[in-house]
Parts: sequence; C-alpha cells; structure tokens
Amino acid sequence: MKLTTNTNVSVDGVMQGLGGPEEDRWGGFERGGWAMPHFDSETAALIGQVYQRADAFLFGRRTYEIFAGSWGAMADSDDPIAVALNTRPKYVASTTLTDLQWADTTVLSGDVAAAVGELKAKPGGELQVVGSLSLARLLLDNDLVDEITLLTFPVVVGQGRRLFPDAGLDTALELVESRATANGVTIQVYRTAGRPQYGTATADPKHEKDTPRA
Repeated sequence: MKLTTNTNVSVDGVMQGLGGPEEDRWGGFERGGWAMPHFDSETAALIGQVYQRADAFLFGRRTYEIFAGSWGAMADSDDPIAVALNTRPKYVASTTLTDLQWADTTVLSGDVAAAVGELKAKPGGELQVVGSLSLARLLLDNDLVDEITLLTFPVVVGQGRRLFPDAGLDTALELVESRATANGVTIQVYRTAGRPQYGTATADPKHEKDTPRA
C-alpha cells in the first residue's frame, strides 16, 4: 500500500487545534479554531475527495479518540468523510489504548515503524494518516511516507505545534497536484523523492553582462 499523510495546516505550518478553542490546548495553546472561518462547502468537498482516496486509515492515539467520538458517531451519515471513515479499516498506533470505540480498528502497539512497514508491504491502494502529528513525524523520520497532502489555510497562527520540527529528516518533494478554493484554502499533494540536492547561489554571467552599470 502507498502511505500518505493528510494534514490541515496554517501558512506557518501549525496543525494544532484547528477545529475549535477546546480541541487541543496542549502546551498552553490558546488559538484553537483557526481553520473554521475558512471552511466552506467547497473546502468540505475537497477534503471529502481526499478521504475517499483511502483504502485504510492510520491514526495516532489522540487523533483516533477525537475522531472516534465525532465521526464514529456518524455511522449512518452520507457525508463523504463519515462514509470513508466508518466503512474502511482503521489502525491506531498506541501502547496504552485498550478501549476500541470504533468498529474495524486494529491497534499497533509494538514497533510502530516496523508495523507500518509491514502494512505497506500488503497489497492495496492508499493507507492514509489523518492528522496525528507525532505519528506523522515518526513516519517521515523513518522514510515511510510516499505522499504528503497539505491543505493550507490562509492564516498565520503564530504559536502551536507544527508538522515539521526545527530539526528533522530532510526530504525532497515532487509536486503532484495543486488546487485552491475561492476561500483561499490550497491543497498540495507532494511525492517524496529521497534527499534534497543542495547547491550554491552563483551569479548568472549573462545577467551580469546585460545589467546596466552606473
């Protein structure tokens, strides 16, 4: 299976507490709900399309519990996101979770990177990681992510946990898809492409020759 990440971020990369002031106050975060003013029907449709791509979902424990308590209670809904989440297999990485609130859930309680590697080796389409910051970082650091889907909301939050840490694995990306809504939300799908190339900025000889001098 192809492993993808599905992440909502601000322009400055924050992914904490997008859904409301009380969603996630970890670390004293006080600016929750930053995505909601930009969430319209076009954005919802775009996000629904991303969820529909998944053959299975992978969560960290905290995100799993939030989703199980919300989307898991919408088993009879025809919302595309609810349908995808409630009808497809779910995996959750946790060493402490014992109360599985959601049907068709499997716990990955040992070496998460190894377990995910085994899942990727199975036939299938897309194993999609939804949110789950710590898990997403672990998978990126272990070179297990094949594609990164970023839904970027037009706001600078200025505090909160970010998808990419100050120090992490460097990764080259290839842009696969780019779209934008009328409300300013953009979606970029990137394919991971190993390590980046690094170079040195040098003057363009042609540019130097053609530049007028005083």
